Amino acid sequence: MKLALATDAWLPQVNGVVRSLTATVDHLTRRGHAVETITPDRFRTMPMPGYASIRLAMAPRFGLRRMLDEAAPDIVHIATEGPIGWAARGWCLSRRVPFTSAFHTRFPEYAAVRTGLSAECFWPILQRFHAQSRAVMVSTRSLASELEGRGIGPARAWSRGIDHALFRPDGPRHPAMTALPGPVLLNVGRVAPEKNLEAFLSLDTPGSKVVVGDGPALETLRRRYPHVLFLGALSGAELAGAYRAADCFVFPSLTDTFGLVLIEALACGTPVAAFPVTGPIDIVGLDGRGVDHRVGWPAGALDPSLARAIDGALTAERNDAAALGALYSWDRATDQFLAAIEGALCGYEKALRSAA
Repeated sequence: MKLALATDAWLPQVNGVVRSLTATVDHLTRRGHAVETITPDRFRTMPMPGYASIRLAMAPRFGLRRMLDEAAPDIVHIATEGPIGWAARGWCLSRRVPFTSAFHTRFPEYAAVRTGLSAECFWPILQRFHAQSRAVMVSTRSLASELEGRGIGPARAWSRGIDHALFRPDGPRHPAMTALPGPVLLNVGRVAPEKNLEAFLSLDTPGSKVVVGDGPALETLRRRYPHVLFLGALSGAELAGAYRAADCFVFPSLTDTFGLVLIEALACGTPVAAFPVTGPIDIVGLDGRGVDHRVGWPAGALDPSLARAIDGALTAERNDAAALGALYSWDRATDQFLAAIEGALCGYEKALRSAA
């Protein structure tokens, strides 16, 4: 099997999609698979409107066709619905090469926040994009169910993992957070309107609030909330140290499809507080014990009131949070990815034989 990966999200972008894709390619390579990556760094790019740090490929169609013609993949995985994703989809359809896709980001909701239009205006675009995918990879059960209701599928499970050597309960804590008045409440992620950060930052809670991340709303929120410690983007050991230094990880987003930062925080022993929505429901679970009660005691709390969720999460034990985080691995996630790819290719070949 020769596999190509087409994605608009890639290094040096810092987000959960990029971390998921780079980790998956790394694990596929370790297993001896060759993956041709079609990424923005292979094209001329321009800043994405509203996100100067994200660069989009400019008119990638012809260059992408040449790259894929030379690679001659058996199947293409299209990770994103941007310029590269649409160009790769067009190549697959014209060359009759099967492709899988993934639903990483709620573009309809993000576009709604930016434009003021209803998210329903944008769903037909995604329905068209994924319509001929042999498998639409999703990270959670609730997302698979939602997409099925919108006619997007067939959905195939592709969860996420973490680097357990890095994200672990024991280890140094970030020095900028160790002397803060407790409890220390942390958020990690892109600092942007769609992340609903003000639902967290505006809360009247005791202790200290810390935000790790960069994004278009960073300077505005710094001015609006001078009592909050904004550390900017962190990675590696510094990021792990920030998780360990927090008493509670607060995740106010209503639009994420998973939330890689949730399992990173848990693996570092930091209980999670969030709204009961897709992502947190599928990781923390409504009762805090994970989906299907994967751990014996709560690792966090979900509540329509974020303040109550924080209060509940602060009663959870760090050992229980770490136990839930330890259940996620990139090896298992890569197994799921390969199963979806191989199943899609096998199904496509059977369909060709039946039509012959």
